[in-house]
Amino acid sequence: MATEQPKIQELTLEDVMGDRFGRYSKYIIQERALPDIRDGLKPVQRRILYAMNQDGNTFDKAFRKSAKSVGNVMGNFHPHGDSSIYEAMVRLSQDWKLREPLIEMHGNNGSMDGDPAAAMRYTEARLSKIAGEMLQDIDLGKDFVVKNLKAQETKAKIG
Repeated sequence: MATEQPKIQELTLEDVMGDRFGRYSKYIIQERALPDIRDGLKPVQRRILYAMNQDGNTFDKAFRKSAKSVGNVMGNFHPHGDSSIYEAMVRLSQDWKLREPLIEMHGNNGSMDGDPAAAMRYTEARLSKIAGEMLQDIDLGKDFVVKNLKAQETKAKIG
């Protein structure tokens, strides 16, 4: 039996980096940066709504610290940093950016003039009533969810 020689490719760093970066860029644009046409939400926004709903942080209950919701989302569904999650949560609460805000927030959630929101430790949030309507059928079937990164919990999906 002949032993196979390892296949070594002679590639320039420029070619390898260009190819890998191109693939990564396409993934980021398709999977994280653009809203889905079916519901108008980015994946992080969908994960925030799903996590808050699962946690019972709904319009008919008391507000909870935003940091708690952000930590829940980051720990279970979106391991990309707390600042991106909180910024997405704040955007979902801004009535000058959305016709119907999906999150109600107590505290400074920014302004139309571009002032930033207060730190998440100072604000409180819960799902709005319309977000509750959007999510009312989420538990009806397994078509709504897929396993999360650790395969320990489910996360929202569409389509």
